[in-house]
Amino acid sequence: MVAKTTRRAALLGMAATTVLMTRTSARTMPDAHAIAPSGSLRVAVAFSPAPGPFWAGHDPVSHDPKGVTIDIGRAMADALGVPVTFVAYDNSGAITEAGATGAWDVTFVPVDATRRLKLDFGPVYNTSDSTFVVRPGLEMTTVTDVDKAGIRVAGISNTTTIRAMAAWLKNTTPIAIPTVEAGIDQLTAGTIDAFGMGRAELIAISAAVPGSHVLSGHFFQASVAVAVPKGHAAALAFASGFIDEAKRSQHLRRIFDANGFHDLAVAP
Repeated sequence: MVAKTTRRAALLGMAATTVLMTRTSARTMPDAHAIAPSGSLRVAVAFSPAPGPFWAGHDPVSHDPKGVTIDIGRAMADALGVPVTFVAYDNSGAITEAGATGAWDVTFVPVDATRRLKLDFGPVYNTSDSTFVVRPGLEMTTVTDVDKAGIRVAGISNTTTIRAMAAWLKNTTPIAIPTVEAGIDQLTAGTIDAFGMGRAELIAISAAVPGSHVLSGHFFQASVAVAVPKGHAAALAFASGFIDEAKRSQHLRRIFDANGFHDLAVAP
Protein backbone atom coordinates (compact mmCIF):
# COMPACT_ATOMS: atom_id res chain seq x y z
CA MET A 1 0.00 0.00 0.00
CA VAL A 2 1.36 3.40 -0.90
CA ALA A 3 0.09 6.60 0.68
CA LYS A 4 1.00 9.80 -1.17
CA THR A 5 1.00 13.26 0.28
CA THR A 6 1.53 16.58 -1.43
CA ARG A 7 4.75 18.38 -0.62
CA ARG A 8 4.36 20.59 2.41
CA ALA A 9 6.29 21.88 5.39
CA ALA A 10 7.04 19.55 8.25
CA LEU A 11 4.62 19.58 11.16
CA LEU A 12 6.60 22.10 13.09
CA GLY A 13 6.53 24.81 10.44
CA MET A 14 8.57 26.15 7.60
CA ALA A 15 11.13 27.89 9.79
CA ALA A 16 12.93 24.75 10.98
CA THR A 17 12.82 23.18 7.51
CA THR A 18 14.21 26.35 5.95
CA VAL A 19 17.15 26.30 8.37
CA LEU A 20 17.92 22.70 7.42
CA MET A 21 17.65 23.48 3.69
CA THR A 22 19.89 26.52 4.03
CA ARG A 23 22.59 24.61 5.89
CA THR A 24 22.37 21.72 3.42
CA SER A 25 22.80 24.15 0.53
CA ALA A 26 25.75 25.80 2.25
CA ARG A 27 27.59 22.48 2.23
CA THR A 28 26.72 21.09 -1.24
CA MET A 29 23.25 20.89 -2.74
CA PRO A 30 22.57 17.17 -3.16
CA ASP A 31 21.77 15.53 -6.49
CA ALA A 32 18.04 14.99 -6.06
CA HIS A 33 17.82 12.53 -8.97
CA ALA A 34 20.56 10.31 -7.51
CA ILE A 35 18.73 10.22 -4.16
CA ALA A 36 15.12 10.14 -5.38
CA PRO A 37 15.21 8.80 -8.97
CA SER A 38 11.41 8.57 -9.21
CA GLY A 39 11.10 12.32 -8.68
CA SER A 40 9.63 11.81 -5.22
CA LEU A 41 11.45 10.84 -2.03
CA ARG A 42 9.98 7.43 -1.24
CA VAL A 43 10.11 6.93 2.52
CA ALA A 44 9.46 3.39 3.79
CA VAL A 45 7.48 3.39 7.04
CA ALA A 46 5.74 0.78 9.18
CA PHE A 47 2.28 1.57 10.53
CA SER A 48 0.67 0.35 13.73
CA PRO A 49 -1.96 1.43 16.27
CA ALA A 50 0.92 2.01 18.72
CA PRO A 51 3.17 4.77 17.30
CA GLY A 52 6.71 5.40 18.53
CA PRO A 53 10.09 6.64 17.31
CA PHE A 54 9.92 3.97 14.56
CA TRP A 55 6.24 3.08 14.13
CA ALA A 56 3.92 5.56 12.38
CA GLY A 57 0.17 5.96 12.76
CA HIS A 58 -2.76 7.81 11.19
CA ASP A 59 -4.60 10.93 12.24
CA PRO A 60 -7.94 9.78 13.73
CA VAL A 61 -9.88 12.51 11.89
CA SER A 62 -8.13 13.06 8.54
CA HIS A 63 -6.60 9.56 8.38
CA ASP A 64 -3.40 11.15 7.06
CA PRO A 65 -0.17 9.45 8.09
CA LYS A 66 1.37 10.94 11.22
CA GLY A 67 4.27 10.27 13.56
CA VAL A 68 7.98 10.79 14.10
CA THR A 69 9.10 9.05 10.91
CA ILE A 70 6.39 10.83 8.91
CA ASP A 71 7.59 14.25 10.07
CA ILE A 72 11.25 13.40 9.47
CA GLY A 73 10.43 12.09 5.99
CA ARG A 74 8.48 15.23 5.07
CA ALA A 75 11.25 17.52 6.29
CA MET A 76 13.87 15.47 4.45
CA ALA A 77 11.92 15.70 1.17
CA ASP A 78 11.55 19.46 1.66
CA ALA A 79 15.30 19.78 2.18
CA LEU A 80 15.89 17.81 -1.01
CA GLY A 81 13.33 19.89 -2.93
CA VAL A 82 11.06 17.03 -4.03
CA PRO A 83 7.62 15.67 -3.03
CA VAL A 84 7.39 12.84 -0.50
CA THR A 85 5.75 9.44 -0.94
CA PHE A 86 5.24 7.17 2.08
CA VAL A 87 5.56 3.47 1.23
CA ALA A 88 3.75 1.47 3.90
CA TYR A 89 4.84 -1.88 5.36
CA ASP A 90 3.66 -4.10 8.21
CA ASN A 91 6.99 -4.13 10.06
CA SER A 92 10.71 -3.36 9.86
CA GLY A 93 11.50 -6.83 8.53
CA ALA A 94 9.27 -6.24 5.50
CA ILE A 95 10.93 -2.86 4.92
CA THR A 96 14.36 -4.48 5.03
CA GLU A 97 13.45 -7.24 2.59
CA ALA A 98 12.03 -4.68 0.13
CA GLY A 99 15.24 -2.64 0.16
CA ALA A 100 16.81 -4.57 -2.70
CA THR A 101 13.72 -4.23 -4.92
CA GLY A 102 14.01 -0.48 -5.50
CA ALA A 103 10.65 0.18 -3.85
CA TRP A 104 11.90 2.91 -1.51
CA ASP A 105 14.74 5.43 -1.13
CA VAL A 106 15.14 6.00 2.61
CA THR A 107 13.79 4.57 5.84
CA PHE A 108 14.19 4.62 9.63
CA VAL A 109 14.55 1.23 11.34
CA PRO A 110 16.22 -0.44 14.34
CA VAL A 111 19.82 -1.49 13.73
CA ASP A 112 21.26 -4.99 14.11
CA ALA A 113 23.98 -7.11 12.52
CA THR A 114 21.54 -9.12 10.37
CA ARG A 115 19.98 -5.97 8.97
CA ARG A 116 23.38 -4.42 8.20
CA LEU A 117 23.86 -7.12 5.57
CA LYS A 118 20.98 -5.64 3.56
CA LEU A 119 20.91 -1.93 4.44
CA ASP A 120 23.45 0.87 4.91
CA PHE A 121 22.87 2.85 8.10
CA GLY A 122 23.41 6.49 8.96
CA PRO A 123 23.16 8.12 12.41
CA VAL A 124 21.06 6.66 15.21
CA TYR A 125 18.38 9.13 16.34
CA ASN A 126 16.78 7.22 19.23
CA THR A 127 17.79 4.47 21.66
CA SER A 128 15.07 2.94 23.80
CA ASP A 129 14.38 -0.10 25.99
CA SER A 130 12.57 -3.16 24.70
CA THR A 131 10.42 -4.93 27.28
CA PHE A 132 7.13 -6.86 27.47
CA VAL A 133 3.46 -6.15 27.94
CA VAL A 134 1.63 -9.06 29.56
CA ARG A 135 -1.99 -10.11 29.21
CA PRO A 136 -4.64 -9.38 31.81
CA GLY A 137 -4.58 -11.73 34.80
CA LEU A 138 -0.85 -12.44 34.83
CA GLU A 139 1.02 -11.43 37.99
CA MET A 140 4.39 -10.50 36.55
CA THR A 141 6.59 -7.56 37.51
CA THR A 142 9.90 -7.68 35.63
CA VAL A 143 11.14 -9.03 32.31
CA THR A 144 12.78 -11.99 34.05
CA ASP A 145 9.31 -13.26 35.02
CA VAL A 146 8.65 -13.92 31.32
CA ASP A 147 11.61 -16.27 30.83
CA LYS A 148 9.93 -19.43 32.11
CA ALA A 149 8.95 -22.69 30.46
CA GLY A 150 5.39 -22.60 29.20
CA ILE A 151 5.13 -18.81 28.93
CA ARG A 152 3.88 -17.87 25.47
CA VAL A 153 6.00 -14.93 24.32
CA ALA A 154 5.54 -13.19 20.96
CA GLY A 155 7.36 -10.63 18.85
CA ILE A 156 7.08 -9.19 15.35
CA SER A 157 8.56 -11.56 12.77
CA ASN A 158 11.95 -10.87 11.15
CA THR A 159 12.73 -7.85 13.33
CA THR A 160 15.62 -6.73 15.49
CA THR A 161 13.38 -7.12 18.54
CA ILE A 162 12.45 -10.76 18.03
CA ARG A 163 16.07 -11.67 17.21
CA ALA A 164 17.21 -10.00 20.45
CA MET A 165 14.35 -11.68 22.31
CA ALA A 166 15.32 -15.13 21.01
CA ALA A 167 18.93 -14.59 22.12
CA TRP A 168 17.86 -13.36 25.58
CA LEU A 169 15.24 -15.98 26.42
CA LYS A 170 16.68 -19.21 27.86
CA ASN A 171 13.59 -21.14 28.95
CA THR A 172 11.00 -20.39 26.28
CA THR A 173 10.96 -19.59 22.56
CA PRO A 174 9.33 -16.48 21.03
CA ILE A 175 6.42 -16.85 18.64
CA ALA A 176 6.69 -14.76 15.46
CA ILE A 177 3.59 -12.76 14.53
CA PRO A 178 3.24 -10.40 11.54
CA THR A 179 1.82 -7.16 12.96
CA VAL A 180 1.23 -5.09 16.08
CA GLU A 181 -2.51 -5.53 15.49
CA ALA A 182 -2.04 -9.31 15.74
CA GLY A 183 -0.19 -8.83 19.03
CA ILE A 184 -3.04 -6.76 20.46
CA ASP A 185 -5.63 -9.30 19.29
CA GLN A 186 -3.74 -12.24 20.79
CA LEU A 187 -3.13 -10.47 24.11
CA THR A 188 -6.83 -9.66 24.29
CA ALA A 189 -7.82 -13.23 23.44
CA GLY A 190 -5.26 -14.66 25.87
CA THR A 191 -3.55 -16.79 23.22
CA ILE A 192 -0.19 -15.23 24.12
CA ASP A 193 1.05 -14.25 27.56
CA ALA A 194 3.57 -11.55 26.68
CA PHE A 195 4.41 -9.34 23.70
CA GLY A 196 7.80 -7.69 23.26
CA MET A 197 8.46 -4.25 21.71
CA GLY A 198 9.81 -0.84 22.61
CA ARG A 199 8.51 0.58 25.90
CA ALA A 200 6.85 3.64 24.31
CA GLU A 201 4.82 1.47 21.93
CA LEU A 202 3.93 -1.02 24.66
CA ILE A 203 2.48 1.72 26.84
CA ALA A 204 0.07 2.50 24.00
CA ILE A 205 -0.70 -1.21 23.51
CA SER A 206 -1.39 -1.66 27.21
CA ALA A 207 -3.91 1.20 27.06
CA ALA A 208 -5.69 -0.69 24.26
CA VAL A 209 -5.81 -3.96 26.25
CA PRO A 210 -7.54 -3.27 29.58
CA GLY A 211 -5.95 -5.17 32.46
CA SER A 212 -2.60 -5.65 30.73
CA HIS A 213 0.58 -4.03 32.05
CA VAL A 214 4.12 -3.25 30.94
CA LEU A 215 6.99 -4.92 32.81
CA SER A 216 9.92 -3.13 34.39
CA GLY A 217 13.44 -3.78 33.13
CA HIS A 218 14.42 -4.56 29.55
CA PHE A 219 15.81 -7.43 27.48
CA PHE A 220 17.32 -5.21 24.78
CA GLN A 221 18.11 -1.60 23.94
CA ALA A 222 17.06 -0.82 20.38
CA SER A 223 18.78 1.88 18.33
CA VAL A 224 16.69 3.39 15.54
CA ALA A 225 18.62 4.97 12.66
CA VAL A 226 18.18 6.34 9.17
CA ALA A 227 18.96 3.75 6.48
CA VAL A 228 19.10 3.28 2.71
CA PRO A 229 19.37 0.21 0.46
CA LYS A 230 22.87 -1.20 0.08
CA GLY A 231 25.15 0.70 -2.28
CA HIS A 232 23.16 3.95 -2.44
CA ALA A 233 26.05 6.20 -1.42
CA ALA A 234 24.50 9.52 -2.44
CA ALA A 235 21.30 8.80 -0.53
CA LEU A 236 23.25 7.71 2.55
CA ALA A 237 25.39 10.85 2.54
CA PHE A 238 22.36 13.11 2.20
CA ALA A 239 20.26 11.29 4.81
CA SER A 240 23.15 11.13 7.29
CA GLY A 241 23.88 14.84 6.92
CA PHE A 242 20.21 15.67 7.33
CA ILE A 243 19.85 13.69 10.57
CA ASP A 244 23.05 15.15 12.00
CA GLU A 245 21.83 18.68 11.27
CA ALA A 246 18.34 17.92 12.60
CA LYS A 247 19.94 16.84 15.87
CA ARG A 248 22.14 19.92 16.13
CA SER A 249 19.27 22.31 15.35
CA GLN A 250 16.92 20.57 17.84
CA HIS A 251 14.50 19.90 14.97
CA LEU A 252 14.34 16.22 15.96
CA ARG A 253 13.65 17.17 19.57
CA ARG A 254 10.72 19.30 18.41
CA ILE A 255 9.41 16.45 16.25
CA PHE A 256 9.50 14.07 19.22
CA ASP A 257 7.72 16.61 21.42
CA ALA A 258 5.06 17.39 18.80
CA ASN A 259 4.23 13.68 18.63
CA GLY A 260 3.89 13.39 22.41
CA PHE A 261 7.24 11.72 23.12
CA HIS A 262 8.53 14.29 25.60
CA ASP A 263 10.25 11.60 27.68
CA LEU A 264 12.11 9.97 24.79
CA ALA A 265 15.67 11.14 24.22
CA VAL A 266 17.15 12.05 20.86
CA ALA A 267 20.39 10.10 20.52
CA PRO A 268 23.47 12.32 20.93
